[in-house]
Amino acid sequence: MKKTGSDWLKKRFPQNFIIRNPLAGSLIIAAFCFGFLILYRPLNSHEGYNLTYTETMALYAFLAGVFLYGFILLIRRTPWLADDQKWTLPRELSAILLMMIGMGIVVYFLAFLIEPPADRWNLATFLDSLIRSFMIFILPFAFFFALNVHQYLTQPVISPDTTDAQTHEPEEKKIPIQSKLKKEKLSFYPSEFLYAESEGNYVIFHLVLEGKEIKKTIRNSISNLEQQFSEIPYLVRTHRAFIINLQQVTKKEGNVSGYQLTLKNTEAKLPVSRKRAKFFENLFDRYHG
Repeated sequence: MKKTGSDWLKKRFPQNFIIRNPLAGSLIIAAFCFGFLILYRPLNSHEGYNLTYTETMALYAFLAGVFLYGFILLIRRTPWLADDQKWTLPRELSAILLMMIGMGIVVYFLAFLIEPPADRWNLATFLDSLIRSFMIFILPFAFFFALNVHQYLTQPVISPDTTDAQTHEPEEKKIPIQSKLKKEKLSFYPSEFLYAESEGNYVIFHLVLEGKEIKKTIRNSISNLEQQFSEIPYLVRTHRAFIINLQQVTKKEGNVSGYQLTLKNTEAKLPVSRKRAKFFENLFDRYHG
């Protein structure tokens, strides 16, 4: 079937590293800007009030990184840009443009604090700040953007609008959770399960639906839940109070004395107890190579 321009605009685009990793991305941008400003002294940049040139550029780069981190977090909470699973080329370019404009505005106001007093309350100075910021910040953003272009061009055209319908493999079946209370009912696909945690006589289920973490609480025990998950090998009890989805784990930290796990779609850090560390390590290697 012939692919239209609309299909390519709806095609999934790999999210920019800077957007996907706000803290690391902000540090990279700050370091790049400082190095660039020190090495090339672009656009007649000069020292600030009671500061050397190096101190001035270091302050600009640091504050720019701090504000960029805030911009990224804000953008990731904007409804149209919040869903990583529906990230497309228009969303990627829009996010980069918003950050570039935001950084230009920040640099404009930082000059009032850092540089000697001058007449800056005019449109020409404001536009000049935007242009200068664009010329500097575009380089690292373009670098990470370019890294994803090849993957974008070679992957098949699949509209993000159809992603939800294709999320679950054909053989995947919903898991019905049995509760000690007859009125409570819960079912979900294994791929929607992040982790479950025990809290007294209840179990809190952390699920991901449409790219967002949600919580469901039912009266049950973690041991009972472990038995219900016994036929799904990647849903593993890692601690007396936690069961996690190994396929959702993106990072493990620690050793056989215990691990801390990072999962997709949640900011929680989940424990692996010392007692279960060796068992977990073997399973983790199976699913993550």
